[in-house]
Amino acid sequence: MSDIPLIAIVEDDEVLGRSLRQRFTLEGFRVSWFTTIEEARRALSGHAVSLVLSDIRLPDGDGGKLMTGIFDAHGVLPTIFMTAFADLEEAVRLIKHGARDYVEKPFDLDDLVDKVRSILSDPGTDEADPFSSFGISEATRDIRKTLDKVADLDVPVLIQGETGTGKDVAAHYLHAAGNRSARPFIALNCASIPESLFDDALFGHEKGAFTGAISRQPGLVEQAADGTLFLDEVAEIGPTLQAKLLRLIEAREYRRLGGTEPLSTPARFIFASNQDLGQAVQRGAFREDLWFRMNVVTVEMPPLRARRDEIAPLIHHHLARAARRMGRPIPSVDAEVLTLANNDHWRGNVRELVNRAERAVALGEQGRVTMGDFWPDRITRSSEPNQRGDEPATLSQVREQAERRHIALVLEECGGRIQDAAARLGVSRTTLWEKMRRYGLASPNDEA
Repeated sequence: MSDIPLIAIVEDDEVLGRSLRQRFTLEGFRVSWFTTIEEARRALSGHAVSLVLSDIRLPDGDGGKLMTGIFDAHGVLPTIFMTAFADLEEAVRLIKHGARDYVEKPFDLDDLVDKVRSILSDPGTDEADPFSSFGISEATRDIRKTLDKVADLDVPVLIQGETGTGKDVAAHYLHAAGNRSARPFIALNCASIPESLFDDALFGHEKGAFTGAISRQPGLVEQAADGTLFLDEVAEIGPTLQAKLLRLIEAREYRRLGGTEPLSTPARFIFASNQDLGQAVQRGAFREDLWFRMNVVTVEMPPLRARRDEIAPLIHHHLARAARRMGRPIPSVDAEVLTLANNDHWRGNVRELVNRAERAVALGEQGRVTMGDFWPDRITRSSEPNQRGDEPATLSQVREQAERRHIALVLEECGGRIQDAAARLGVSRTTLWEKMRRYGLASPNDEA
């Protein structure tokens, strides 16, 4: 079972919101429905959102406020706005600043489902090496070496790291590098299914095990056979399921629901978590004995901001991947796009990079990726052609706008401490002060 995308619906109309939640749930997606921007922002904190579907006007703000809050927390996400005719101009403006698409009310729900599926569709097998940029930076080179060493060993591996750092890529690499590469690779996001369905998903069931069980159904453990079973977001499972998972790892035995005979598994186990499981054990949220069994080999996936050497190759890789899927020519990339990419904080890590690349291919001019295509949320109105027919901004002006925004962002993240911000930006304090003066940025007291 592959990861199930999470769709965040933000709609204050209860009839429409309930209908959308019901339809997308029936279509096989995970769905969270919110009626305000603030409710969505609080509830989605720390969760990996796949797509946002929102009304353009909400009780506590509009689409611009929504994108600012969601993008700040998760990086750029595919966002579709539902809009009335009177707000079409606003919808077009939001697309220029980062939204993926809009639908005009009243809309055909089948068409909307197709649109969402198209955006979230699996790009499939890439012609290029999917691991070509994994391990080219110092931060991930040692990780790749470690995975190479244990690729043929039957030991559990735990992969930890922030959301969106590519823990699934590391898991696929480990499987592909070892002697099980031709065997099944079965993945389950433990946060994607209710706890009541976890047993059935993992272990399967016998005929008659419950109402509706009309035949025997193998679970994911059985489907993995002698290949690899990858359990992502494993920190999300509760105490009862933790006990069952411990038995599976220790004894390599399990039972289907309704079954009496124990079954054995030769599968290799890989686990992933965006939480530090050692700290979860200290809080009493995770079994210590299970943690000991899982972290025989542990690797920490660093955030993208610590893997600068991988950023440009990843951008080119995912632009080419998206272009092939959409039947478009592989685009060139403006130098300013890569300059800002190499200096960005990347809150959403690799997942944000993929979203930006796919949006740039989908909405940009074919054959070229510009600042406005890749960084629409970082380009101010002053750096775009205006409606009065003024000349477009020069590359120098665009570069200055990007630099000003990035400095302001880093200053905010560092709490206004000049020394910390200068270290993050890789410049001296004097240089940073001069750029702040030049760009008219506020000059907070240097607390360092």
